Amino acid sequence: MLETFETVAKAVADPSRVRILKLLEGGELCVCQITAVLDLTAGTVSKHLAALKTAGLVQQRRDGKWAYYRLAERAFNPYAPTFLRLVGAALDDDPTVAEDRRLLARVNAVPLAVLCHQGRAALGPGCQVSEATAAGNGESS
Repeated sequence: MLETFETVAKAVADPSRVRILKLLEGGELCVCQITAVLDLTAGTVSKHLAALKTAGLVQQRRDGKWAYYRLAERAFNPYAPTFLRLVGAALDDDPTVAEDRRLLARVNAVPLAVLCHQGRAALGPGCQVSEATAAGNGESS
């Protein structure tokens, strides 16, 4: 049981993974959407999502060439629901989380096919990374 707990604890110990979980509170997202908001490479986002999925915190579904993720609705890991409640109750006043949500609104206004092809460039030249976002933008895994 300790190993199962540790898997979830390690997954939420990474700031980028917590940002992903906070984004997914609003509902299911495509990997392209998460990549555009966090301004990380697709490979880095995929590694983070794999760790979250292994921990039982997120679920995945495929639709053609796109992969969509959402917060786990079933407890594959008995500790996952507790950690999801903790993350859900935390950081709503954090500037990085607020900026991520602002960017997500812009990302959601772009057709998915365009976003997945152009990435963050699809948001236009005015899409600058704020200091708050840059500070929480570590690409550690």
